[in-house]
Amino acid sequence: MNQKNNKVPKPSDPTNTLETFGAFIDIVKLLRKDCPWDSSQTNLSISHLLIEEAYEALDAVQTNDDKEFAKELGDILLHIVMHSVIAEERGAFSMIDVINNISQKMVNRHPHVFGDQIVSGEKEVLENWEKLKKKEGKKSALEGVPQAMPALLRAERIQHKAARVGFDWDKKEDVWAKVEEEFEELKVELARQDKEKTFEEFGDFLFALVNAARFEDIVPESALQYCNRKFTRRFEYIEQKAKEQGNRLDEMTLSEMDVFWEEAKKFENK
Repeated sequence: MNQKNNKVPKPSDPTNTLETFGAFIDIVKLLRKDCPWDSSQTNLSISHLLIEEAYEALDAVQTNDDKEFAKELGDILLHIVMHSVIAEERGAFSMIDVINNISQKMVNRHPHVFGDQIVSGEKEVLENWEKLKKKEGKKSALEGVPQAMPALLRAERIQHKAARVGFDWDKKEDVWAKVEEEFEELKVELARQDKEKTFEEFGDFLFALVNAARFEDIVPESALQYCNRKFTRRFEYIEQKAKEQGNRLDEMTLSEMDVFWEEAKKFENK
């Protein structure tokens, strides 16, 4: 195998964002040229990794780890540049096109910043955003919410987009009343043991809860992730204590495990 010994592209001024970004693009292009793995990839073959990197960045945000967050943003940037370089090689578009497209979009969608439009606040900005999208040819206010997006996130995005065009509750009390209504309907179907209707009503109940979270300024995905981490910490504490005592979880009673669960909660509250 031939050794390439390429000189690593470096900006003449490391504090210059444009030069640094240009040097990074050159690094990616060298990878495409001389690395067997990188050169064999396509936009499709690495598409799933972009989602994975985005989730890793979210983990860093949720754990307040700025050092890790900076690294994960770098990984996302790598994928953006790699996808653009691969697309350019096949004559589809370039990194310049990507940047120009998003730059023009931001200018067009913010006439209150780059034009003479006056807005009263955030709510009007979001309403105008949807109106501008319609002018750009969007057929539906819900267009652009990916089908493959995780259901909890997708429900939130659908509700946000519908709210921007006025399809929304007036009062949060009405939203919570809807949650209670959906819960009662779910209980009815549970009692009837109708699995198909229970499935549907359970979805309606979750959707109503997501709506209620929005009115309380809670991001349901973040709230559930927080709960997941909390449960994981406490469960791992049970595992640790059981191991210290020479016990197996599947041989312990629920009440025995619950003692350690309560201990874990006390440690968290200290």
